[in-house]
Amino acid sequence: MGGTSRRIDKGKGRKIVVGMSGGVDSTATLILLKENGWKPIGVSLKFSVWEDESNLNQNPCCTVDSIQRAKEICNKFECEHHILDITDEFQKNVINYFVDSMKKSQTPNPCMVCNRNTKFQQLINFADSKRIKYVATGHYAKIVKSRKYNSLFISHSNDETKDQTYNLSLLPQEWLERIIFPLGEMTKSEVYKMVRKKGLGFYEKILQSQDFCFVSEKSLDSFIEKEIGNNNGDIVDKNGKVLGNHKGLQYYTIGQRKKIGLAGGPYYVIKKDISKNEIIVSTDKKDLGKTEILLSDVFFSNKDFYGKKIKVKSKIRYQQKSSSAELFPINEINKEYKIVFREPKIGVTPGQYCVFYIRNLCVGSGVIT
Repeated sequence: MGGTSRRIDKGKGRKIVVGMSGGVDSTATLILLKENGWKPIGVSLKFSVWEDESNLNQNPCCTVDSIQRAKEICNKFECEHHILDITDEFQKNVINYFVDSMKKSQTPNPCMVCNRNTKFQQLINFADSKRIKYVATGHYAKIVKSRKYNSLFISHSNDETKDQTYNLSLLPQEWLERIIFPLGEMTKSEVYKMVRKKGLGFYEKILQSQDFCFVSEKSLDSFIEKEIGNNNGDIVDKNGKVLGNHKGLQYYTIGQRKKIGLAGGPYYVIKKDISKNEIIVSTDKKDLGKTEILLSDVFFSNKDFYGKKIKVKSKIRYQQKSSSAELFPINEINKEYKIVFREPKIGVTPGQYCVFYIRNLCVGSGVIT
């Protein structure tokens, strides 16, 4: 499928807003743009975090130290630096969404929602306030112009292990016209090599982001207990036989194997019955397989895809390989679709996103119901 990737070598002194987390990727992005004739303006977003004594292991990208590091990097390379306090917006758009999804016994994807409703929205708003057209971030992805569809799409990066197209699948066409991903042509090892040559070898000793940025994985159960509460119920097998007890559906996700607490396993969570407050488990992993999945809130970056039956490659998790499937519109007004896979997908999880690809182009996504 023909297409051309947007390049970064034609800055010609133009200003560009760069999302600066203080991590190695945003730093490399700023350096690349600077060296290719752009005039980068660093913008660090101050997110809210769960303020609890148990949440001591904050994500490295969201600390006071990381924002200070971003400021120092901007000073080193003679770039403006701004800090935007968006704690209220982040609480509303990301943390509240996360909690609401958990209360519905779904498995939320806060990174996906944050990229669309908070992170890129705030960077675009800032750029608009300064009359700047372009925005850049350190994501591993490309933006490609497709001749066939006459529109822009997110496309795979050169580093398959770091590719972030999945979490960028909700970005609209009007934003793609303004966004640049300088790291799309690089691998992570090349990024480290480049910053090391710039005297920034300390990045190799800094932990990379792993957890949700507002709560650490170690503190997640405490977060759920304090923000949502417990609701004890039964763990049953496929025949309804009670095998044990759980403290709340929100602590479990479809496909989960660990922390179920049953002898004689391993057991897999194959279903959560909200009406009965039951966890259904099985020792047979095949019970997790589904070929047909219902989707809501389906989004396409090209409006011409709406309302049509489409053959795609698709995946239901960030690091999963995509596989062949077909999309069918069910209720176009409510943006409801059905996707049918050739082979069963393991661990289909309500609340997570199913992302669609046509060859190397990420064309959209929908929420698994």
